[in-house]
Amino acid sequence: MRKKTLLYIFLACLAAGAVAASVAIIQFKGNAVGEEYELYVSRRADYGAVVDSLRPRIRHRAAFDLYARRLDLAGSFKPGHYVVREGMNVVEIVRMLKLGLQTPVQVTLHNVRTPAQLAERIARQIDADTTQLLGVLRSRKVAREMGFETPEELFSMFLPDTYEFYWTVTPEQFVRRMKREYDRFWTPERDAARQRSGLSRMEVMTLASIVYEETRKTDEMPRIAGVYVNRLRRGIPLQADPTIKYAMQDFGLRRILYRHLKYPSPYNTYINRGLPPSPICMPSAEAIDAVLRFEQHDYIFFCARPTFDGYHNFARTLAEHNANARAYSAELNRRKIK
Repeated sequence: MRKKTLLYIFLACLAAGAVAASVAIIQFKGNAVGEEYELYVSRRADYGAVVDSLRPRIRHRAAFDLYARRLDLAGSFKPGHYVVREGMNVVEIVRMLKLGLQTPVQVTLHNVRTPAQLAERIARQIDADTTQLLGVLRSRKVAREMGFETPEELFSMFLPDTYEFYWTVTPEQFVRRMKREYDRFWTPERDAARQRSGLSRMEVMTLASIVYEETRKTDEMPRIAGVYVNRLRRGIPLQADPTIKYAMQDFGLRRILYRHLKYPSPYNTYINRGLPPSPICMPSAEAIDAVLRFEQHDYIFFCARPTFDGYHNFARTLAEHNANARAYSAELNRRKIK
């Protein structure tokens, strides 16, 4: 009788152990995530903030806390952008945070006119603040390390596109990566085409920024580039209206008036001959290629069409240009654009 009792007790303990083991397996190895979501862990975050962000979104929280303590996650978690995927278990989540198994983020750059705007745009997409980024972008030391004379020239290195980065990339690492992208962009074919214009890479980027601000019509860009190349070769001031907006830092200016043309700035191409010191925006690849394959013609003027269709009228003589300008000005007046 006693042997049977002991056997029953043994079997009961065995069953309880099996149940406990099953529960433990489920707790540690079972599905802890019902829905995929993103977790951003900043360098400035403490462990409490990480757990507060994570725990409400997972099951088996006691198992998570136990395993996190076992691996000392509180003292060893890595900052980063993590994708907590549906079906992950507690062990996978803790190890992901401990080992820093990040998922890269997509960083998009476009429609940027100044280093300050660039810093702000980048800061919204990685774990760095605007002040840190702007400090690097305005560093003469960093500019020279990248092969540029001034921070203003460094701005010409950034090309509009979408890039893959780790969210925790530092400003210095970000700039070095963009230099590699810049060098990759300048293929032997593009450099060969550049020889045709006689412009340096820096000058191509600067002229492309003006062309890009003049028009978004890619089929017209080579013709506009040709006008500016003609002016450069003849020693005629570029007289590019977008450089006035840049000089004044007034990008909402809808109408350039005579008083604006005298604004003192090295970027004012009405009072300074040649190209401005650096790009006035981040030009598109299409605008850069338009400068490299500029159209050969004898136009030296162009003016927006009074139809406001985004295209321009081109002229060879000042008389022709003045007639085009009067037609456009009359339409501005009619539409009460000041």
